[in-house]
This record gives sequence, C-alpha cells and structure tokens, in this order.
Amino acid sequence: MKAYLNIVEKIIKEGKKVDTRTGVSAYTIAGAIFEHDMSLGFPLLTTKKTPFKLVASELEFFINGMTDKKWLQDHNNHIWDEWAKPQLAPYGHDEESKKRMLEERDLGPIYGFQWRHFNAPYTSYDADYTGQGIDQLKKIIDTLKTNPRDRRMIVSAWNPQQFGEMALPPCHYSFQITVIDGKLNLLWNQRSVDTMLGLPFNIASYALLLHLLAKESGLQEGKLVGFLADVHIYENHLEGAREQLTRDPEKYSLSTIETENWKSIFDWSGDNTKIHNYQSYDRIPFQIAI
Repeated sequence: MKAYLNIVEKIIKEGKKVDTRTGVSAYTIAGAIFEHDMSLGFPLLTTKKTPFKLVASELEFFINGMTDKKWLQDHNNHIWDEWAKPQLAPYGHDEESKKRMLEERDLGPIYGFQWRHFNAPYTSYDADYTGQGIDQLKKIIDTLKTNPRDRRMIVSAWNPQQFGEMALPPCHYSFQITVIDGKLNLLWNQRSVDTMLGLPFNIASYALLLHLLAKESGLQEGKLVGFLADVHIYENHLEGAREQLTRDPEKYSLSTIETENWKSIFDWSGDNTKIHNYQSYDRIPFQIAI
C-alpha cells in the first residue's frame, strides 16, 4: 500500500495549513490520485489495522439505499453516529447540538439513497421508496450485462437539490465503471479526503464494490482508481501520520477476499464476504473531526 503512504508523505511535505469547517486546522494539498491493481490483492491497509467488517456493513447499507443509522448501530457500526438529518437535528459544534445529532437516527437522502432513488422526494428513513427516483446502481448493472464497453456507467451521489436534507453532502460523490479487455475497473471521485481516518475506508469500500460488481457481471477484477481533490491531514492526526510513515508497507502481504453464497449484489450481505490472511501493524487512534 505504498500508493497510500505516498499521499500521506506528500501532504506532510507540501501541505498548507488551512482552517476547516470542523474547527480543526488541516494540512492540505490540491489533488492526488490513488491507483491499485486488484490482481495484487485486496487493498486493506497493512500499516495500520482497518476493520473490514465496518467497511462491508456500510457498503451493504449504501447498496440497499438505507438512511437509518440505527441499522448500522444494530450491526455494531458506529461510523455515522455523530451525524443526522439537519431538519431534525441541526448541525452544530455545541454540546446540545452534538447530543441531538447523536440521538437522531435519520440521516436524510445520503449516498445509498442517491445510488438507488436519485432525487426521489425524501420523507423519512422508514418510508417505502420502491420505484421512486432513478436506480443508478441497477442501471449500470444492466448495462454491464448488455453493453459492457459503454462509457456512461456512472453513479452520482452529488445532488445539490437535496443537500439541505443530507446529514453530510457526499465526500466521495461519484464513481464510474469501465470495462477494458474483460476487466472491470472502478474509478471514484472525492471532493474532500480525510487522509488518515477516511481514505483507508474509502479505498477498501470501493475495492469491495468493484469485487461485487465483477462477480455480478462475470468479469475479472481490474484497476481501482481514486481521483482525490482537497486532500488533507488534520492537525491532530499529524503524529499518527508520521508514525505510519515509519512502518514498512512491504512487511505484510495484501489480503484476499472471498464472497460466499452469491446470488446477486442486491441479495448480498456484508457477512457473505470474508477477508483472508489479513495481517497489519497495530491500530493508530485518530479522533474524528465533525
């Protein structure tokens, strides 16, 4: 995973200190590219422990278009705990606002809702949206099976019309599938990149999605590419970032994944995919910036 560490190193060497919405300053660069060939193994970070189960359950949440963070909590996944639909719990840094956001379960029309019901009128996390909006994910799967060389297989979570209802406007806002020489490649775009805490999850999540789409379409796994815009390391993450750069990315081989009981991507559960031979350095704690 030298490609990831190269981005970390570049930020530390060249990043400019800027203020952020979160109130925590960050060292930031404009633009980076992450690339990985899936034939080399599954890109779960080895220079610090990354919890694959959290990656898988969040992706299941997105694929099914869900917006109820209690579903994630019931699956022991707490990465969305601090956010909520702003009409029900307005965003704020004060303790009362944080408490309301923590207690509210509705996230609004975030990632998965846009993937499966793009621009459908949003009411609540428990409403039935069957047949509403544009099912972008189904459309690209249908295209993969009928016209795999199509260059318009794009899924977008970027919907300005519904930003005001989202717990958080999408950071990784779109992805594209391209098929070349029988291999399925996935390329994602990301406007804002929390390099130490978020990017390892983003890499693993889109790698897992690539794996699932390849299984769905009967294609080989190709390249994973991330086009990253505002790429930053929060000031309170610098010590951990420097610690990670001292760790040898070649010490542990990349893991592999295997998906069992396959029917389709829409029947898939995060528990169906197992990670094999994952070894890594110890976890490095990073405080989340809200």
